[in-house]
Amino acid sequence: MRFTEKQGQYLAFIYNYSKIHGCAPAEADLERYFKATPPTIHQMILKLEEKGLISRVPRQPRSIRLLIPPEKLPMLK
Repeated sequence: MRFTEKQGQYLAFIYNYSKIHGCAPAEADLERYFKATPPTIHQMILKLEEKGLISRVPRQPRSIRLLIPPEKLPMLK
């Protein structure tokens, strides 16, 4: 799987958040961590889904699922 460094950080955050909290992060969690606006976060989620790196159920909170193995993820900075 090919993804940018920034996309890798989002994927690593999703993985680590899910592992710690037992559920996927909400877009608001991503906003706080990356200090980004809601539209920026939403666009990144859509791009990750389009690239086949995650799956989600639209309009269902905390439904993001990684579709790549954790060993392919970069370290979270």
